[in-house]
Formats: sequence, C-alpha cells, structure tokens
Amino acid sequence: MRLNMTETLISAENVSPVTLSGDWSRVARLLTLASLSAVGSIGNVFMISAVMIDDYLRKRGNAFLVNVALADLLVSGLVVPASAIVILAGLQDNLVVCRFQWFLAALCFLVTVLSLAATSAENQARLCSSTAFYDALTPGRITTVLLLFWALCSIISGLQFAKDLSFDYCTRKYPGLIPYQITIAVVFVFVPLTLSFVCYIRTHYNVRIAKARPNFKPPVQFSWDYGLMQANMYSLLLFIVFWLPFGVVLAVGTVRTIPDSIFYNFAWLAISKSCVNSMLYCVANRHFRSAYINLFHYCCCKTTVSFSRRQRPEGVRPSGDVRVHIIPGYNMYCSPQRCREGQSKRSSTRPNGRDIYEL
Repeated sequence: MRLNMTETLISAENVSPVTLSGDWSRVARLLTLASLSAVGSIGNVFMISAVMIDDYLRKRGNAFLVNVALADLLVSGLVVPASAIVILAGLQDNLVVCRFQWFLAALCFLVTVLSLAATSAENQARLCSSTAFYDALTPGRITTVLLLFWALCSIISGLQFAKDLSFDYCTRKYPGLIPYQITIAVVFVFVPLTLSFVCYIRTHYNVRIAKARPNFKPPVQFSWDYGLMQANMYSLLLFIVFWLPFGVVLAVGTVRTIPDSIFYNFAWLAISKSCVNSMLYCVANRHFRSAYINLFHYCCCKTTVSFSRRQRPEGVRPSGDVRVHIIPGYNMYCSPQRCREGQSKRSSTRPNGRDIYEL
C-alpha cells in the first residue's frame, strides 16, 4: 500500500529526500540549502542577463545556454528553497513536497541534457559550417526546438508518477519498469551526451587542422567563438561529474539494495550542480566574466551598465565591411587594412558589394 500524503518520508537511517540527513543539525541544513539557493539563483540570473547585455554573447545560438541557465534557475529557485522552507517551518516531510521536487528536478535534468547537446551542435555549425548552413538556424526554429524540449521533457517527467512505470524516488518501494527506464536513459541521456562529445571532438579537430595552415590568421571573433565552445565543453564535463555518481547508484539499485543515505546524498549532489554551473562560465569565459562584473556594478554600485567602446573621431566613417573565409564556410569580419595588405597576393570577388578573400 502506498504512503499517505502526509506520512513522514524519513527512513530508518534517519535520511529524508526533502530535508537531507538527520545527522546534521537543523541550522546546518538550513544554512546549506539557503546558501545554495541564493548563490545558485543569483548566478543563474546573472548568466541569463549576461547573454542579453553583452554584444558578443547576444547571438541566437546562445539561446541554448540561456535554456540551460533557466533550467538551473528553476532548481535553485524552487527545488532547493522548498526543502529550506520545510526545515524552517519545522514541518514533516510529505509526498507532495517530495514529488514536486523530483518532478522539477527530473524535468530540468532532461532539458539540460538536450540543451547541452543542441549547444554542441550549434558550436560546431558556428565554427565549421558554411554561412548558409548556419543562417538556416533562424530564431523561429530555435524557439520551436526549445519549446519542444520543454514539452517533451514535461511529459516524460510526469510519466514517472504513473503506477509501476518508473522507480519511486520518494519512498523507494517500487523499482518501476526496468525496460522503460533503460529506454529513457538511452534515448534521452546517453545518445545526446554521446553526440555532444562527438561534436566537440570534431570541432576541436577541425580547428586544429585550420590553425596548422601557415597562412591562417584568425580574427578576434573566431578566438572568442572557440573560447566559448571550450567553456561549453567544460560545462558538459561538470554536468557529468555531478550527475554520474547518482546515475551509477540508480543503475546498481536495479540489481541490489542501495542504502538511503547513499542514494539521497548522491541525488542532492546531482541537484546542486544547478547552483554552480554559472560560476564555471565566470571562470572559463572572459565575456561572461566581464558581463558579471558589469551586472555586479549595476546592482551594487551604479545605476546604469556601461561598456567601454572605442570611439571614432568625428567625421571619420568606416571604409566598409570585409568578410574573410578562415576555414571552409567560416566567415568573419576583419579590418579593411589587413585585407588591403593581402589584396595583391590573392584574387577577390565582389558579391553584394563586399570583398571576399580566401585565406
């Protein structure tokens, strides 16, 4: 018989899926959860805002990064505070709170996996594909893909509460239908993560081949794109580091009994990933770091966000844009002066009134 909605979930090992281990004092648990929620929520809001205010980050392809940050914000802003509220109010754990937390955590987990895979594919298209191919990634199509992610993952996350279909996270009394869980794990976790690694490896290989050319002189924009790709790859590795232990526990739990203390501690380790991902971008990418600093000044020191830009003298107008092909299909802008220096050595064409040079 299933537990009553108000019955306590604390196991014989004094471990709760909502309020963590009873071996910790109430104050220690409250401070830990409140700190995670505050740091994670502020960081995720900063990450979303950084894409909106920074000229370089404000690109349609970075919508997938915003989607990851939004999923993390739901965890740090709803899942973690729910446990802090239960502890602060001195309430007993119940199935309503636990199932709400696990539904949202599973939903955001699946959305993050798909968004990370989409990010890796977008990075490969940005760095290695032709301009026409990348231009096919329109804002409307990106929006459609993101909405499809959330709708599909919401259905899958909701199906876990169907009787005997998925394992019971809150009570751990029902193992669920193993073939169904294996199918979900392979299709929505293993395959997207594998594709992500393949995309990053192929992109890194193509960039190394391009850099090996003696006449390869990448513009600043190319280096920025490659640096952002590296930060995205680090984010993928961070995601795996936090969630892999819990995944191993789930897999082993299908054949043998796992103590509640190990099960729920690894579950909360995985959930806490949503509170630290934004810090990784601050450390690994200069544009996010600069945007975070500007946002901090705006929130704490100033009333407006200012960005330093190089000013042109009055009456001086730019001589026009010149597009340069760095690697097959990768078009970036460079200074007209650099292109004029190589004009005597390379042939050029003028479609649409712009000089195009093959490096």
